[in-house]
Amino acid sequence: MKRFTLSHWGIYEGEQDGTGALRLRPYANDPDPSPIGVHQTARELRDLRVRRPAIRKSWLEGGAGTSTHLRGREAFVEVEWDEALDLVGQELDRVRARFGNSAIFGGSYGWGSAGRFHHAQSQIHRFLNMIGGYVRHQDSYSLGAAHVIMPHVVDGMNELISYHHSWDVLAEHCQLFVSFGGVPAKNSQSAPGGVGRHRVSAGLKAMREAGVRFINIGPVSDNIETGGPVEWIQCRPGTDTALMLGIASELHRRKLHDVAFLTTHCVGYDEFERYLVGATDGVPKTAAWAEGISGVPSGVIQDLALGMHRCRTVINVAWSLQRAHHGEQPFWMVVTLAAMLGQIGLPGGGFGVGYGCLNTVGTPHEKLGGPTLSQGRNAVKDFIPVARIADLLLKPGEPFQYDGKQYRYPDIRLVYWAGGNPFHHHQDINRFLEAWRKPDTIVVHEQYWTATARHADIVLPISTSIERDDLGYASQEAILLWMAKMTEPVGEARDDFTVFAQLAARLGVAEAFTENRDPAQWLEHMYDDTRERYASAGIDLPVFDAFRERGLVDLHDRARSVVMLDEFRRDPSAAPVNTPSGRIELYSQTVASFDLRDCPGHACWIPPVEYLGAPQAADFPLHLLSDQPRNKLHSQLDGSPLSAGGKLAGREPIYMHPSDAAQRGIATGDIVEVFNARGRCLAGAVVSDAIMAGVVRMSTGAWYDPEPGSGRDKHGNPNVLTADIPASELSQGCAAQSCLVQVSAPVQKPPPVTAFDLPRFSTDRPGLVGIRATGGGIE
Repeated sequence: MKRFTLSHWGIYEGEQDGTGALRLRPYANDPDPSPIGVHQTARELRDLRVRRPAIRKSWLEGGAGTSTHLRGREAFVEVEWDEALDLVGQELDRVRARFGNSAIFGGSYGWGSAGRFHHAQSQIHRFLNMIGGYVRHQDSYSLGAAHVIMPHVVDGMNELISYHHSWDVLAEHCQLFVSFGGVPAKNSQSAPGGVGRHRVSAGLKAMREAGVRFINIGPVSDNIETGGPVEWIQCRPGTDTALMLGIASELHRRKLHDVAFLTTHCVGYDEFERYLVGATDGVPKTAAWAEGISGVPSGVIQDLALGMHRCRTVINVAWSLQRAHHGEQPFWMVVTLAAMLGQIGLPGGGFGVGYGCLNTVGTPHEKLGGPTLSQGRNAVKDFIPVARIADLLLKPGEPFQYDGKQYRYPDIRLVYWAGGNPFHHHQDINRFLEAWRKPDTIVVHEQYWTATARHADIVLPISTSIERDDLGYASQEAILLWMAKMTEPVGEARDDFTVFAQLAARLGVAEAFTENRDPAQWLEHMYDDTRERYASAGIDLPVFDAFRERGLVDLHDRARSVVMLDEFRRDPSAAPVNTPSGRIELYSQTVASFDLRDCPGHACWIPPVEYLGAPQAADFPLHLLSDQPRNKLHSQLDGSPLSAGGKLAGREPIYMHPSDAAQRGIATGDIVEVFNARGRCLAGAVVSDAIMAGVVRMSTGAWYDPEPGSGRDKHGNPNVLTADIPASELSQGCAAQSCLVQVSAPVQKPPPVTAFDLPRFSTDRPGLVGIRATGGGIE
């Protein structure tokens, strides 16, 4: 029997090598497997595991709220599981009794495991709901602005992602593919819940072989690979909306916009047109105007407009464009520009919001619901947009706007986190550290000693996906997988369900949480429920025992060609889009009614607070791009050999244009300091002409590891530099890509850096049984 596991990077098969050690290899039917997941069994990662429950020493001695400024700096005491669970249960009871459940923030980001049962986000939310609820988060760091604006314009992002043109349709019908921000295949190595077959590289190659012309617009050229020529138009970061407006102006000037489509399938074009020609603000958005902002020559802009009009064209935007100050605008504008061309709903025409950003975009597979663990009902109504966690902790009681309504931040006393690493995702880590000291107690479920674990009060060790049985399924990836347990948990690690079940027993809700099922019974129950639902859709799944023996059900034979919004194009009345009018809203009366200064009722150019045209560029003249890494997902597996192999002297690389490097005397391999008013970090320089002058790029994912005293991050975490500001009052989304920095001359004597420092552990406690066997100093 083959043993499979599913990770966010894809399917892997387990086997024993000649020594009997577990090894993973990619699924044989994946045409372009990711190497990331192969390293899940690496010794280097095993050395970083949390092995026993650990409690920060001051918290253990003094109780909740004691010396919170010592989080991340103080030794831990390892304790028995029963003691740790007793303390967590008592603290949950204390906070609920004194402050109510709205004082509990249930943090999770869902990437802890690809399994559907051992899904940390589902487990923690189910548990917290059973004890009265919690303050939740809304949206995502990846798509905060898009999740809020796109339902006002055409449809929700989750729905849009599910019905983009499939890659075969693009190869057959598209003639010109214009992408703002490239098609970053490195991002498409993953999908929430796991990848069945990686399809982006093959999709791009098939388009190239069919003769599609590719134009890549943005500050870097190496974020699209077709196996053939790609035209690169250099554009200053954060100015894509201005460039699109210049193209739209040229279409309007030449009377090339599709008036019929704008009339029958859209609402609000007249309002937008008044802005475009300058009737509302006195500034016509001409090609020359756009050149002054974006740096793209007006002649190139004019040629773009003509080329888009003459060809069957898809205009794509990468997700990074909306992860910026006023990030709603480029996504609204790409729909507006595509509507002016009039090709939305035609095979190989229209727009895309994320080709290459996720393996799912461009899928030929239908959206089928998979195995699901119910999270129950949350009795607490308070929430935050996910990127506003520092504001939540620093500003209790203060108001915030979200999607046209006003809310208030609750007063959080306890943070309970499982399945995520906010010290990776969140911006301006120095500000975040200040916020992280505010709660009385922070409880973290973790597999590794990440910065989040090291800055917690109570850390509970959790098993990884290869250390337990589970069900693997990702929507539209066309596979259903039995994730067989391949090895025993490291140390005393337990799965989240077991931990929460034991806490639920202490808090009197064991039966509600477990429904009298153990993990094995839950897996069979969830599978049988899926099998019953699939039967109604004409899909015959084997019975549970046969499925578990087989290991994998492949549904790829159900693939079909997908044409985005084709039914809407044929008859917008019979197949309306999901907006208030049922049409594409180029002007939204709803958004306009919010009367927000930073997001009016149509797409527009609003200068970001930080970009190369901002006053701050005089002191910090380089625009920092903090993109997704090639050799890990977010910060996951940063300790693996694959991730380590991409570093320079243990630090993340920073890519610089030759002219910027020469001005500073920097050569490839030099260690440099990257800094601004918010923070500083060290990085390894890579000089490359694949990035435009005035721009630097440093991928996210390095585990935060500051130098004692100075606070300078040793490994190259760009979030010590990024700004913790919202994209706008509409979405409150992440704006990490709006960031200016300076880079020093080479650091002559950079401090030594180890791979990762484990926390210190103390045995200075009466009655403590045993000490830690590996890693970490003893105090």
